[in-house]
Amino acid sequence: VQLVESGGGLVQPGGSLRLSCAASGFTFSSYGMSWYRQTPGKERELVALISNTGGRTNYADAVKGRFTISRDNAKNTVYLQMNSLEPEDTAKYYCRRLGGGNYWGQGTQVTVSS
Repeated sequence: VQLVESGGGLVQPGGSLRLSCAASGFTFSSYGMSWYRQTPGKERELVALISNTGGRTNYADAVKGRFTISRDNAKNTVYLQMNSLEPEDTAKYYCRRLGGGNYWGQGTQVTVSS
């Protein structure tokens, strides 16, 4: 199992970023996927979940209405569209496969600052 995140960077408050997580080594369409984030000294927190078909999603209250999780099973990729970014969204973002096993990507840094 391999998960590779990309798309992070430095963005001004109010800006947008789209994160991608490319998956390999398993049948992607059989598993739900998720995005987490972590800041130094804090535990990782769940940001968003998506079912294996993409038909169901769920979000942390802090990002509802601003972030959208989606997936393309043909490309074995899950996305996180982040709009109206705030300095509090600054974190390293990780994707994680749901279901059996504890599989994480290496993370991608998002910094929201003017």
